[in-house]
Amino acid sequence: MRANFIFSEVWIGLRRNLTMTIAVIVTVAVGMGLLGIGLMINSQVSSLTGYWTDKVELSVFLCEKNSPFPACKNKGAITEEQKAALKQTIESLPDVERVDFEDQAKAYENFKDGGNNSILLSVIKPEDLPESFRVKLKDPDKSTAVQDSLKGQAGVSNIVNQRQILESAFGFMEKLRNMALGVAILMVLAATLLIGNTVRLSAYNRRRETGIMRLVGASNVYIQLPFVMEGVIAGLIGGVFAAVLLIFTKVFIFEQIQTYTAAPLTWNTVAFVITVTMIIGVVICLLASFVTLRRYLRV
Repeated sequence: MRANFIFSEVWIGLRRNLTMTIAVIVTVAVGMGLLGIGLMINSQVSSLTGYWTDKVELSVFLCEKNSPFPACKNKGAITEEQKAALKQTIESLPDVERVDFEDQAKAYENFKDGGNNSILLSVIKPEDLPESFRVKLKDPDKSTAVQDSLKGQAGVSNIVNQRQILESAFGFMEKLRNMALGVAILMVLAATLLIGNTVRLSAYNRRRETGIMRLVGASNVYIQLPFVMEGVIAGLIGGVFAAVLLIFTKVFIFEQIQTYTAAPLTWNTVAFVITVTMIIGVVICLLASFVTLRRYLRV
């Protein structure tokens, strides 16, 4: 009997405040959806950063004849003696794990495997590409220190630090993630205020009913439970819509870009994000309803 009464009170409250309830659902859905997208972007950035950080190398390019780099002007191509001395110098550095020599033929093969367009491939020849040493580091965080140690060495035309390239690429995704999380936080705050206002209006509209319940000996929990359940139901429905939004985002956005990434976003991660956002949405609705009732419900 008590359960039937509580559910009937919840249904009455939802119907009386239908417009506000819909506003709460939409706000929760958008807020949790944006929060989930931010978490998915964060997971993607972390996966890519971890994957590529372990593969960070320094490319130490060697001087060729008529090389345009200032370090090679008026010095000609690097000699075999200078190559041997440079390799020994690189290997002696404490942060270097491995040194591989890449000649022009190997550089051309790697260039072709890099997916460059056919027009560019028809113009470039193996002799147009410089020789280099590929330096694998023990600690990728020490890449800048190793790069500085090799600057100015005889026969070195240019040094490319892959970590700096990756940091510039991931910087954009970091900004995108922060923007999504920032907007999500604002939407969560808006949802909290809407939920509180909805519960307050519902409690005011039913103040006579709740007054009678108090007179017949109903407890505070029994009186407050229908209002709290209204907020929780709205949070659950909003969480379901947010989950649908996250699934669409995974299929139509992340699935499209995963062909260009070595560490694609998994469905396990999406399921975890959906679970987290639904829990957060319900908890926010629960807390907002409870706090609002403590302040505004006077029977």
